[in-house]
Amino acid sequence: MPDTHRVVIVGGGFAGLYAAMNLKRVPVEATLVDRRNFHLFQPLLYQVATGTLSPGDIAAPIRVVLSKRRNVRVIMGEVVDLDVENRRVIMSDGELPYDTLVLAPGSRQNYFGHDEWEALAPGLKSVEAATQVRSRILVSLEAAEREEDPECAKAYLTFVVVGGGPTGVEIAGAVSEVVHDALRGDFRRIANCTPRILLIQGGDRLLPTYPEDLSAAARRYLEDLRVEVWTHARVTGIHPEQVSVRHQDGRIEAVDAHTILWAAGVAPSPLTRVLAQRAGIELDPGGRVLVGPDLSVPGRPEIFVLGDAAHVKDAHGEPLPALAATAQQEGYYVAKAIRWRLEGKPVKPFHYRNYGEMATVGRARALANFGRFKVKGFIAWVLWLFIHLMKLVGFENRLSVFVQWAWSYTSYRRTASLITGEDPLPFQRIEDGAKRTPD
Repeated sequence: MPDTHRVVIVGGGFAGLYAAMNLKRVPVEATLVDRRNFHLFQPLLYQVATGTLSPGDIAAPIRVVLSKRRNVRVIMGEVVDLDVENRRVIMSDGELPYDTLVLAPGSRQNYFGHDEWEALAPGLKSVEAATQVRSRILVSLEAAEREEDPECAKAYLTFVVVGGGPTGVEIAGAVSEVVHDALRGDFRRIANCTPRILLIQGGDRLLPTYPEDLSAAARRYLEDLRVEVWTHARVTGIHPEQVSVRHQDGRIEAVDAHTILWAAGVAPSPLTRVLAQRAGIELDPGGRVLVGPDLSVPGRPEIFVLGDAAHVKDAHGEPLPALAATAQQEGYYVAKAIRWRLEGKPVKPFHYRNYGEMATVGRARALANFGRFKVKGFIAWVLWLFIHLMKLVGFENRLSVFVQWAWSYTSYRRTASLITGEDPLPFQRIEDGAKRTPD
């Protein structure tokens, strides 16, 4: 066994990065492995998707972030398997031995058994997805501008967001603003057309984890932004240019739309199932690893699981929310737990501090739930701006984002409204014979 304790961290998201950052004074040799060479601030991906920010504003190179952590090295690679018996991480092009494994591989979009919908209704879990969504929104406007058939133009000007959680609410509000701003200032032929932004939520209200008064406020804000909100509605089918929705009364309605965005849930990385098979452990119904009070795997104390991949209970026995703040606290805690173990000290259980939850609904309006203290409107929006700005990694990112936000707020313009991709003109008419019928 080597003299120096070897720690392998899988994933450069909030949990993995914060674990690596806080190993600075711990006598270990740590290796962080990620498929990408940058850390992504996912809570602001929707602003990339709507042209307010550029990808570089919300991403920071992992090597730069960890440049002063001399006991941490970074490897760009893909982990495909685990050998828990011999304590090895198997990558697509090599292996890494470990004494302690920190598994924080993040999550992906959950289409609830309909993975074929992903190509038609992208979510927001990566830079590529965000730029793809941005291109779809802008291409729809460009296509409507040149469309002769009013019905086709109507479909191009219909934007559907599936999911009424924080991400869905933020996307719907931002899409409404960018579309209405663009029609008012940039597109002459369709300037007088009325776009349709539709938000579909399966439950009885938006933001189901928030207090009811904040949920009601979110709906009012969205309706002020001319977003049509459907609750008690479930998507039954997604086809090219069309969404089928089942209402509470059983009625199925088909909505023609060129742009469909998915914000209805996430699923943990497939690595959780790999770990379950290799270590013989159970997963919760959502596929997350059931960890102990110290975030380690039962029967495998050398393996910690963090972030969206872990099922962690709070003091009331409820699962912790899949938030950036949760992952950050877990990463910070695991670094301390590793140090305690090496020093022969007892490891204290992980204690989650709930600092509240926030969601922004368009320009100058947001919702903040801090338990007994709730705030909404402009003040909540200012708090949201400040907190998210401070959480960004890197001073340059914070300065750039602040400048972009200030410009967008005062000018009602978005500087990152670029259509990118290999095929920038994917205009496809909706022919009468090609329209789908409801499932």
